[in-house]
Amino acid sequence: MPEPLSAHGARRSDAIAIARVICILGVVYVHAWTGLNGEALAQLHGTTQDNLRWTLMEIFGRSAVPLLGLISGWLVAGSDRTRAWRRHVGRKARTILLPMILWNLLAILFVSGAALLFGLAAPVPPSPWWVVDEVLILTRNPDINVQMPFLRDLFLCMVAAPLLVRLPAWALAVVAMLAAGAHVAGIGPPLLMRASILLFFVIGILARRGDIADRVARMPVLLALAPFLLLMVTQLYRTIMIADGDWPMAQRGLDLAVRMAAAMAFWRFSWMLAGTRLRVPILRIEPYAFFLFCLHLILIWLGGPLLGHIFGRMGSPFYPVYLVAQPFIVLALTVLIGRLLVRLVPGTAALLSGGRLRAR
Repeated sequence: MPEPLSAHGARRSDAIAIARVICILGVVYVHAWTGLNGEALAQLHGTTQDNLRWTLMEIFGRSAVPLLGLISGWLVAGSDRTRAWRRHVGRKARTILLPMILWNLLAILFVSGAALLFGLAAPVPPSPWWVVDEVLILTRNPDINVQMPFLRDLFLCMVAAPLLVRLPAWALAVVAMLAAGAHVAGIGPPLLMRASILLFFVIGILARRGDIADRVARMPVLLALAPFLLLMVTQLYRTIMIADGDWPMAQRGLDLAVRMAAAMAFWRFSWMLAGTRLRVPILRIEPYAFFLFCLHLILIWLGGPLLGHIFGRMGSPFYPVYLVAQPFIVLALTVLIGRLLVRLVPGTAALLSGGRLRAR
């Protein structure tokens, strides 16, 4: 017997929340503290710890992020409010753009401040334009909050969303192909920092029209995971054994294929979790997911070296424990800080979380 529509819709909502948590926790692995500069990291290439780091980054970080863009497009396509351009953009400015600006300002205050006052190895403002570009992300990726181009490009996708949702499927397919081509060719800045975000946003709109989310949810788990697992083996071999070669477009093409397969795999995995008791603790975390996304690099810049004195830098015997634990350490601190802000300064908590954290 098919599930009742209300139960099906509730499970889908839970799966979306679970996917957000998994994706954003995975992003922490991409930015995990190592205590080493680029030259020192290059010297450890091919070691067991370096392989572990790349495996975590590829599987849980870079591969999961596209699902966030896809979910955003899927949700936009199902909202009647999207078509009212002025109100829609105003809402997204409050929930995406304003938090991005505020968190970039806080990053400069705390991270650059710690660099100036305490000698933290971190960027400091070399010019007023650097500050403007760091906060608004006009022409380059930030030096501190390197995750924020996702919010910047997602907001631009939201600005275009009232037009995109009105386009026929063939026109959306053309937009998706152009975005995919730009990603493979390495084209994007300064219009889009990451053209793949537009690609997955548009795929999300198309997925809503084609009922693809439910189709993937009905797939056998192993079948949904198989393309991702096979492509990930290839990706890890390229990353670990070959590194950056002479075929950058081929590498970006493989990267895009991995991300597409990952979006399907992580969605199916999230749907599976939404049908188990594990959904309960994960759903309790979800209100803090956006807050974690915005805060985690500040915590890593400031707290990474402190815990590094205990566990050691990458290459030290206990570093793998620290590496694996970093998303969960960041999560615990995020929940603590979020709860304190909601209790003490609820207006600030609402602003920084885009309205996602509010006093109950």
